[in-house]
Amino acid sequence: MTRRRVAVSFLSFVLLFSTSKTLQFAQAATPRGQSVIDASAQLAGLSGEYTDAADPDTPVSFYVENGKLVVESERMVPTALNQNSPTEFGIPQTKMTIKFTVDASGHGVSVVSTNDPNVIYKRTGDPVHHIFHDYQRSEFMIPMRDGIKLHIVVLKPADIAVPLPFLVQRTPYGCDDTSRGSFFGGRPELARAGYIYVCGDIRGRFKSEGQFVMSRPQVDHHDRKAVDESTDTYDTVDWLLKNVQGNNGRAGFVGTSYPGFLAMEAGIDPHPAVKAVSPQAPMIDVWMGDDFFHNGAFRQTYGYDYVFGMEASKQQTEVSYGKDKDGKPEDGYNYFLERGSFAQDVKKSGIKDPFPTWKLFLDHPSYDTVWSSRGVENHLDTVAVPTLSVGGYYDQEDMWGPQEEYKRLEAHDNNQQNFLVLGPWRHGSWGSSSRHLGNLNYGESIGKEFRAQLEAKFFGHYLKDEPGFDLEDTASFQTGSNTWKRYSHFPPKEAQPTSLHLVGDGLLSWSDAKEPAKSSYESDPANPVPYRHRPIQPTYGDGSQWFNWLTEDQRFVTDRKDVAVWKLSVLKKDLVVTGEVIADIFASTTGTDNDMVVKLIDQYPDDDPDPKMRGYQLMTNEEIFRGRYLESFAKPTPMRSGSVKEYRYSLHDVDHVFKAGHTVMVEIQSTWFPLYDRNPQTFVPNIMIAKPEDYKPATITIYSDPDHDSNLQLPLMNACDHIECF
Repeated sequence: MTRRRVAVSFLSFVLLFSTSKTLQFAQAATPRGQSVIDASAQLAGLSGEYTDAADPDTPVSFYVENGKLVVESERMVPTALNQNSPTEFGIPQTKMTIKFTVDASGHGVSVVSTNDPNVIYKRTGDPVHHIFHDYQRSEFMIPMRDGIKLHIVVLKPADIAVPLPFLVQRTPYGCDDTSRGSFFGGRPELARAGYIYVCGDIRGRFKSEGQFVMSRPQVDHHDRKAVDESTDTYDTVDWLLKNVQGNNGRAGFVGTSYPGFLAMEAGIDPHPAVKAVSPQAPMIDVWMGDDFFHNGAFRQTYGYDYVFGMEASKQQTEVSYGKDKDGKPEDGYNYFLERGSFAQDVKKSGIKDPFPTWKLFLDHPSYDTVWSSRGVENHLDTVAVPTLSVGGYYDQEDMWGPQEEYKRLEAHDNNQQNFLVLGPWRHGSWGSSSRHLGNLNYGESIGKEFRAQLEAKFFGHYLKDEPGFDLEDTASFQTGSNTWKRYSHFPPKEAQPTSLHLVGDGLLSWSDAKEPAKSSYESDPANPVPYRHRPIQPTYGDGSQWFNWLTEDQRFVTDRKDVAVWKLSVLKKDLVVTGEVIADIFASTTGTDNDMVVKLIDQYPDDDPDPKMRGYQLMTNEEIFRGRYLESFAKPTPMRSGSVKEYRYSLHDVDHVFKAGHTVMVEIQSTWFPLYDRNPQTFVPNIMIAKPEDYKPATITIYSDPDHDSNLQLPLMNACDHIECF
């Protein structure tokens, strides 16, 4: 299962009430004094808008039309239901049923579904009708400059007479499911605004010809015969302008994740008709900080699962870790621990000829030209078209991409056309209208706010000359205060880098260490720290907890002996941190290689008003660095046992308020398994092929003294005359 399956399930719940809470209904007990109406009751009594109180921004409406009960919502095109009984109805083309509870007069009170027994939608008013354009679907095979033909699906609204711009998404995840319903389901604000929507399969995927290459490298665009994603984008736009009637001569590109990378490619040496691009969670550099590596540390489960799902066929392939001895799904922690190195993962996968990207991992573990040629950031030397980068502070896949993309383009933004939107989203969850992320409640639908007030107005302005897009530079939803902020630059100039020092006795201090201090722990590759609660399912498997793991309560590892912990005194006032957090840690190891994992944590008070959040340890920033690359990402070198080394690296951007009464924490560890492969802690030229005897325990020591000042640099927005006032 791959990222496409996640996207499809998102569209499916819109159309068919499948697996997402957003448009599902739950079984509810019939309240006292109510009864189920008999078969003679009128359908009109069931009409109304029904809302889940926990997510009030996702109501669903029912009404009668042509003798049938019809359901619709902001995202769901009107769908006539099949009546099974006076109060029970079937969803067409599914086995799912929904059931109404009514009052004594036969009027609907609540509605539930067989799909999810935990969500109750209660009647909150009269039915609400939405605008749904009459999008007509066409398919084409269009030629590229080298003769290869790519498959596209075009949705054109028949009820709009004026010329419209193209809104294009290119994808490796398949366009066969593209329809009027899926467009409104996935991007309701843009679908309602009216565009000629185009979905295109990239080379070698689904119905397109050619060979698929993961994160296809850039070519020299002076060579008119060479092809990459930018040239395919150019040729696609050129064909659309000449062959799809009723266009206004402009095109915009949008996409999330891999399609986000493809949207950014549309802005590199773009076709003149491309007037706006919005790369959302783009995989900009899969070695430096996106999908497959972070600062040299290999993302083992993701590299295994995602590539298996993408390269086993032109379609999609399910990934399974098999069953344990009791017949239950195998815990991924055990699955990868028993196999050892990634070479053993590949050997025991049952795949005779390793997939192309697996071969890249095995043969190119360091940052050589194989990876740098794929680094989009190396080609962002001009803002060729207005660009709206979008990213999530809790993006478990591509947090680094949009932040790095914005920074690279900002240096060349002479016309103020480089924009950034950041929020507390997981990967792509700005597409949801929920107010929640895991256990976190933001009090409003920040995804809906982004889509309506920023994304839709961005494309409307640059593709249709519509007014209303007033973003100067950056919009960020600030967590803690749970408010939208706008900045003229990110990080804002008001943010002052301030050192928070790791001192003795597990304490944090705004002052330098007065006495030399050390903190040590033993890291054992045979017992690595899990990155999330176990059991660990395949990344996109049934019941996977992958999506929200960055918001998990860290108390499940805090008490481990191989996790070092520092705390600041309970805050007396709010601490506002906005911008890039830098870790600057001095450490030694008794081994000859080491991984450094640093986490900045907001610990909630034990008397927090929300019972779920009492004592909760929420990561705000976190990242890993593989020690062998301290000197060079291209040429790994062994570390000298006992020698103190400086690990200075980014923990990424944040916009967060540590509230008064909360506690700031820092945790350091050397394993984060099995998301990241285990460092043998004994230097070997290629960790991908490390042998079992290479994996050895090592003692890691963190230093705090005048010559080795371990600290985190926090960009503080609120200053004090005396920093200790916090």
